[in-house]
Amino acid sequence: MIHIQKAATGTFRIYMAGSILIVDDDPVQRRLVDAAVTKFGHTALAVDGGEAALRVLDGPHGGDVGVIILDLSMPGLDGIGVLKAMRERQISVPVIVQTAQGGIDTVVSAMRNGAFDFVVKPASPERLQTAITNALKVEAAGGEVRRSVRRGSGLLTFRDLVTRSPAMDRVIRLGQKAAASNIPILIEGESGVGKELVARAIQGSGDRRSKPFVTVNCGAIPENLVESILFGHEKGSFTGATDKHTGKFVEANNGTLFLDEIGDLPLDVQVKLLRAVQEGEVDPVGGRSTVKVDIRLISATHRNLLEQVKDGKFREDLFYRLNVYPIFVPPLRDRRDDIPLLVGHFISRVAPASPHGRIPAISESALALLRAYDWPGNIRQLENAVFRACVLSEGDVLTEEEFPQIRAQVEGTVDLGGESPSAVPAHAVNGGAVERVEHPTLPPVQERPRPGTLRAIDERGNVRALADVEFEMIRLAIDHYNGQMSEVARRLGIGRSTLYRKLKEYGIDPESGRPERFAT
Repeated sequence: MIHIQKAATGTFRIYMAGSILIVDDDPVQRRLVDAAVTKFGHTALAVDGGEAALRVLDGPHGGDVGVIILDLSMPGLDGIGVLKAMRERQISVPVIVQTAQGGIDTVVSAMRNGAFDFVVKPASPERLQTAITNALKVEAAGGEVRRSVRRGSGLLTFRDLVTRSPAMDRVIRLGQKAAASNIPILIEGESGVGKELVARAIQGSGDRRSKPFVTVNCGAIPENLVESILFGHEKGSFTGATDKHTGKFVEANNGTLFLDEIGDLPLDVQVKLLRAVQEGEVDPVGGRSTVKVDIRLISATHRNLLEQVKDGKFREDLFYRLNVYPIFVPPLRDRRDDIPLLVGHFISRVAPASPHGRIPAISESALALLRAYDWPGNIRQLENAVFRACVLSEGDVLTEEEFPQIRAQVEGTVDLGGESPSAVPAHAVNGGAVERVEHPTLPPVQERPRPGTLRAIDERGNVRALADVEFEMIRLAIDHYNGQMSEVARRLGIGRSTLYRKLKEYGIDPESGRPERFAT
């Protein structure tokens, strides 16, 4: 389906949109959202739970899904579980989460697990449409970025790694030494730190640089297909095997095989992997003879494999065979000096695919904000945050306003306004000019929030309930827009009827914006 949107310049932007997958165990809510989505002109597909959603995404039409509207609280596999499963499967469809209750900590957890946006039930049609439109913008731009990366992808070496951090010096030294040999390598580190980039740099710096580099995400393969995908199968060897499949080991012959998340391999497959590593040969499923292979094996994991060995989840003999040359990639929070460089790199990659078609600048305060955050999702999370900010920004400068979830976690407040800080051009964070950029530390949260902000953390250091924050948000919006209820409703992303219902629930006088018992 094609969606056309008129831009402020008078030109028209065209977005290719897939279907909207609605995931909710409440049949009434499914029907309401389905009706709204259909009214917006999208094709809706509704399922009643997390397991059903994953079956759709894993199925033959999973690639047709453009946006997911996901309820967080569901029996069985809940919303957070779906987000984690999508991340393991490397499914990058933007997700709008819905929540009927719970505090900001629930929303933060969803964002940390990859959610694109969130809405509070019952969401107004206007708020839902805005969220879907923004998600489709990012999805459309994301497809263009992925295509441009594939077009420009070539040999990667350690000179191409975006880093100046001392914490990465050891990684580069070890990687360069490893590239000169063919011994098995185990790359360890948290999810999103760039383990595959290190593996590609090793391959690109060695004598197999012109040979195949084949990647396998062991955690994303259905357990019953792991053996077939790795070692291949003969035609007719099992139900559905309509053709012969060579397998990833044979595909990587004379080149490099990168087994990501190797800690997720089933124990029975680990036995065959050990033989393949030791003997240099594989047994295709249903085959009558072995196949000789010559590969460079690089494995990676975010798990503690030694602990898994102790727990009986990973074979000890395979662990020592793979752990000949370990390399640990540090998390982004231990290499914050790389954040300005990475931000500039991601901005330059996103710019050609963004609606503006230009490279924006980033403010010093926004850069300081990004440096202050711990980035539990590491470089992948930073890339997604910068990507979203570039695509949705209406101005020439990325400010703290473009990183609302990050700001809420770092500062403990949700900001509604403030002065626009000075800007740092993108080239100043993606070149030799980093030294000229000052990175002021973020001020601590004051006892009283600044004007135009809401407190997200209470006096005891706990996240406040969403209802309490909503109550103050409505009062602040009424004051900010001088009681103009149409503007208040529009800015809050809800309908006027919903606004007046909430005013009644919270006992707020529409005229004064104060609790009715204090109204004059």
